[in-house]
Amino acid sequence: MGMAWDTDGTKRKIMAAATTEFAKRGPDGTTIERIAKLAGVNKERVYNYFGSKPALFAQVLRDQLSTAAEDVPLSPGTAEEIAEYAGRLYDYHRRHPELARLLQWEALTIADEVPEEELRREYYGRKSSVLATSQADGTVMRAIDPDLLHFHLVSLAGYWALLPQVGRMITGAAADEAEDARRRAGVVEAARRLLAVQP
Repeated sequence: MGMAWDTDGTKRKIMAAATTEFAKRGPDGTTIERIAKLAGVNKERVYNYFGSKPALFAQVLRDQLSTAAEDVPLSPGTAEEIAEYAGRLYDYHRRHPELARLLQWEALTIADEVPEEELRREYYGRKSSVLATSQADGTVMRAIDPDLLHFHLVSLAGYWALLPQVGRMITGAAADEAEDARRRAGVVEAARRLLAVQP
């Protein structure tokens, strides 16, 4: 009697374990053996499915970024609507702190071009184009180029997740529900003011 492998289920377990390990320790701080053990699989299976540790790290980041893109879309709109996008991005980072950690590890461990940089440039470029469209429509201010504006919005929304200890020290508060709501409101209001067309 042959044993059927649940390939998709096994891959999901490996990806979940890899996401946890890479977010916690970075690509250089963990091993395929550790990831396999956490996933409850043989390490050869990890190599068979994903090739190498750098390839697995790239796959984890790709999945995390595509999930974020699906969950937090950006459409052309008014300053208020795009400011709310910054709020949703803040929420996403709050619920998924591993994304910010993975991006930090990538910045710390890869000096030059990152895996799939061209694809990711295109993805970010599409969001910058949305801002350019809103600027052309006159619904968002034009004083800052759309790519820079995009980076400012990402920074406003994501920096709380990137440097939680600095957020805690500056505000003197742990991120409980009330403090979280206050921070989110601050992100949205700052984004709205940044985006608003001056009369």
